[in-house]
Amino acid sequence: MDIFEEGLSLDFGKLLELIIGYGLQIILLIIGFMIAAPLGKKIITKTLSGAGRREKVSEGRIKTLEKLLINVYSYVLIFLFIVMLFGVFEIPIGPLLAGAGVLGLAIGFGAQGLVSDVVTGFFLLLEKQVEVDEYVTLGGFDGIVEEIGLRTTKIRSFDGTLNFVPNREISSVSNHSRGTMRALVDIGISYEDSIDEAMGVLQRICDDFRENDARFAEGPDVLGVQSIGSSDIVLRVLGQTENMMQWEVERDLRKRIKEEFDAAGIDIPYPHQVNVDKQPK
Repeated sequence: MDIFEEGLSLDFGKLLELIIGYGLQIILLIIGFMIAAPLGKKIITKTLSGAGRREKVSEGRIKTLEKLLINVYSYVLIFLFIVMLFGVFEIPIGPLLAGAGVLGLAIGFGAQGLVSDVVTGFFLLLEKQVEVDEYVTLGGFDGIVEEIGLRTTKIRSFDGTLNFVPNREISSVSNHSRGTMRALVDIGISYEDSIDEAMGVLQRICDDFRENDARFAEGPDVLGVQSIGSSDIVLRVLGQTENMMQWEVERDLRKRIKEEFDAAGIDIPYPHQVNVDKQPK
């Protein structure tokens, strides 16, 4: 009984020693990982920022490359963490990698989507089709690009929804942030009002915006009668604005037109309802 207890005591001591030894190594590994992750991201950000200033690269391009490199760095760091964790437990990585090669061949057909994601993402970046902070339509979503990763592209819709679009589903891209944008306002006037007078008011408004509003890159101009409806005559104003300024400019134009039309006594038609009461004879 004494020999059994002594053996049990020795086994427990060795077990405790192993737990403490492995535990300390794992804790040090986690601490190293927690230090390396933010440090590497900071180095990437600082390096790209400096290179961008020297090479005069656009801010959107810098953000795109920054997020992509951070994405790649995170994957590499996780892989190294797993390899080092195997090393702590003295698990040989060679046979595992060889087995992974066979397994990878077996599931290769199932991983075609992943390969397609990476390849498509590579060409998106290489051809500079989209960059971070640009307004685009892709994969069935409209919004602002937040990140272009190895697998997915993140699009923030205007209602705040963050959409994760697999790169392989991006078959076409509409980039709305390259060059100037169109600001278009259609305004209806009644048949009783003078078209020439209304166009004169619109022209004065356009001249004022052209001279005093830096958001316009070209125009605005009065194009004339756009259509003749059942209850109104529609006049059109068109201009070219800086990127992402078109909606704000259109709102300001509509407000100004309404105020000037009211001052000039020009009516903007709206639906009327006429009730007829028939009195019995």
